[in-house]
Amino acid sequence: MNELNCLPQDAVLWGQDILPAATASLEAHGFRHPLTFTVEPLRDFHAQHVAPYLTRGAGTFTDLPPHAPNTGVRRALDACLRAEADSILALGGGSVLDAAKAVSHLHQQETGRYLPIAAYPTTLSGSEFSHYFGVTETGGPQPFKRSYAVRETVPKVVVIDPQLLVNTPRELLLSSAIKGIDHAVEGMRRVAVDHPHAILAAAGVERFLAVLEKWPAGADTAQALLSGEVTTDDLLQLQLAAWQCYFFPASVIYGLSHRIGHILGGTYGLPHSVTSCITLAPVLRTCGATYGDKLKIFCRSETTANAASALADRIANAVKRLGLPDRLRAVDFDRAKLAQVAALLRQNYAAEVADLGDDADAMLPAFLEGLW
Repeated sequence: MNELNCLPQDAVLWGQDILPAATASLEAHGFRHPLTFTVEPLRDFHAQHVAPYLTRGAGTFTDLPPHAPNTGVRRALDACLRAEADSILALGGGSVLDAAKAVSHLHQQETGRYLPIAAYPTTLSGSEFSHYFGVTETGGPQPFKRSYAVRETVPKVVVIDPQLLVNTPRELLLSSAIKGIDHAVEGMRRVAVDHPHAILAAAGVERFLAVLEKWPAGADTAQALLSGEVTTDDLLQLQLAAWQCYFFPASVIYGLSHRIGHILGGTYGLPHSVTSCITLAPVLRTCGATYGDKLKIFCRSETTANAASALADRIANAVKRLGLPDRLRAVDFDRAKLAQVAALLRQNYAAEVADLGDDADAMLPAFLEGLW
């Protein structure tokens, strides 16, 4: 039996220069007194492009470390309670959105009511469309990023405007696009090629790569816009690609690339988006047999046998051309810790490790060594 599971989102608002009108419309969606979650580099952007159009904002909270540590989530929840916020406006990337979802969840546990979220994403992973979030637990012998899936925490409203991407650091922006592609590809693990996820994901990956493969080397986004090498429509196409790649998050289960990324990020502090630049292509090459003919939807000109390799090559070439890290050594990861990564994967993600094929447990160390 095929199944499509949908999430309780009210509206996705997109287009160029829509921030004023979209923000002014939030009150009609129930955002009467939102506390803004963001990070310090975006404080001025919020003050200029968002705050003036909020009827009655509850203030701004910026103490949101990467990977949403549980201590930071608790501080953010306390800020919401002190401000008597009835909702959250999340302006930022995946860590800001994870914190917002985690706070909404904890708020329900303490008060019986979820805090609705309006997402203003400044990266391209697509977290704004999902009910998944990670919280890094810090109380054990080593940090560990625990994954949650709470339907009620999916952002109620999503606002997409190219202006949100202009000031995102180049590596963060482009690596988050690879994370978006990761969502599309690994989402194929448990669905068939006629599933709506597959159809939209294939369109999203093509839309992503069409822009990434012409992106200028070296220049940040503002410089590329000024020179005309990138247009605001290119930025909008990236945002729409992220949406297509992650259109039905409740219907898909992700795989080994994501799980390695959770450990590299939550336990060892690597930037979350960068991990997909390192892991996705090698996972595709090694786990191609697990996906079978499903990956052909991403590269129709290839035979089934070559689809995984062809897709992996195209992603790897884009990563290399953009100058993004493609090996763990490039981000100064300690090679000696690979054994710990393997142990955490076996302990927490045995099903995803099994994607490596027969004798997956024995293959895992060599696979991780190949990432270094």
